Amino acid sequence: MGHMKKTRVMIVDDSAVVRKVLTEKIAKSSEIEVIASASDPIFAMDKMMKDWPDVVILDVEMPRMDGITFLKKIMAQRPTPVIICSTLTEKGAETTIQALAAGAVSIVTKPKAGLKDFLEDDANDIINVIKIAAKANLKRIVHMEPVAKVQVQPKLSADAVLAAPGTRAMAQTTESIIAIGTSTGGTQALEAVLTSLPRVCPGMVIVQHMPENFTAAFAKRLNDLCEIEVKEAAHGDRVIPGRALIAPGGKHMLLKRSGAQYHVDVIDGPLVSRHRPSVNVLFRSVAQQAGKNALGIIMTGMGDDGAQGLKEMLDAGAQTVGQDERSCVVYGMPKEANKLGATQKEVPLSKIPLEIMNYWNRK
Repeated sequence: MGHMKKTRVMIVDDSAVVRKVLTEKIAKSSEIEVIASASDPIFAMDKMMKDWPDVVILDVEMPRMDGITFLKKIMAQRPTPVIICSTLTEKGAETTIQALAAGAVSIVTKPKAGLKDFLEDDANDIINVIKIAAKANLKRIVHMEPVAKVQVQPKLSADAVLAAPGTRAMAQTTESIIAIGTSTGGTQALEAVLTSLPRVCPGMVIVQHMPENFTAAFAKRLNDLCEIEVKEAAHGDRVIPGRALIAPGGKHMLLKRSGAQYHVDVIDGPLVSRHRPSVNVLFRSVAQQAGKNALGIIMTGMGDDGAQGLKEMLDAGAQTVGQDERSCVVYGMPKEANKLGATQKEVPLSKIPLEIMNYWNRK
């Protein structure tokens, strides 16, 4: 085979400008071609039946049939990587989170104004996102193994209410911290993990790569579905059992310790490993502040953000786990962590809640 088979893309967006500019941009890549575009899902479905694309770029806010219904149809008929194109609005964020839950693999955001300039800027981004989406292991999204609810009765003693004077407990703090990093495919994976945890479980700090404005809607969705409290982190929030804090898009989140208590700092800063929030930043802070009182988990995602930080956690005495290749939508971040020798073991997604509870009960 002299040349690579091109990735075939279909664009579904009711804006003619978006369709035109995206098509021009994608034409700049020799590996990708636009095979069709449609102004609404009904037309799109007709075209897809005749010639099915490798990747679909889908505007979720459209007339006639909303994007979510269309997405669910695609996933039911023939699971295909779908990239959501959404406006940076609260309404857009909410719809996008529903789309990710229904199986979309990635998000591209567009501003409400200055559309043409924005689209001119971002050619490489769009092309990269398409390349990642084309490689996604969609079977993992559609057939997320059901994760059994973990029923672990914690062995509570009086310490749970009141620490005995001068015990080990206060000296090294009783709190275990669970730190999780994930990216592409992570919204579904995190939902699978967090919905299966019991109300009484260790405090968690989580980085999921996502644009700003979207993490609040994501945390709210999870909070509604889970027994535990899930919250977009605010500066100074305490990390306590039964609570998961999700780093806000566009900010870095660091674990901090004062006395026996942990909290988070939510700060500005440069992109780290191309991301803000960065898993490396979170994991390094956990290595420094919690040391052997932590379990680090690296899950599905493109790239290598988190690999170095997980190694730092391991070196500081923490336990570390990676999600295995078979259960990942994109086996990128766990693979890189594994290469560095940062993961003590790899487990399927369905076993991660158990790892969390076992870690806590061993402490």
